[in-house]
Amino acid sequence: MTVIKLPDDCETMIEVRAGVDQIDRELVALLARRFGYMDAAARIKTDRNSVRDEARKAEVLDNVARAAEAAGLEPARLRAVWNELVEQSIAYEAIRWDALRG
Repeated sequence: MTVIKLPDDCETMIEVRAGVDQIDRELVALLARRFGYMDAAARIKTDRNSVRDEARKAEVLDNVARAAEAAGLEPARLRAVWNELVEQSIAYEAIRWDALRG
């Protein structure tokens, strides 16, 4: 089993790629959990029009931008990534909402 090094400790591209691959696996697991909350939202919401909530979307993007800045990352870049994540989450929730009431 490959030992995953912290970024500052990497000396080869093999080590860098192993770290990136590990992070990707962890992110997928977190996204599966996040989408589980979309399943819950689809189950709880009684009105399909409430699936898209622009105020909540703006709040999520603002939260991410603040967290990115605090972590020393570019807020606009992370906001763009999260915008896509939120849009995919909304689309997924709408599909799940329809499936539950189909």
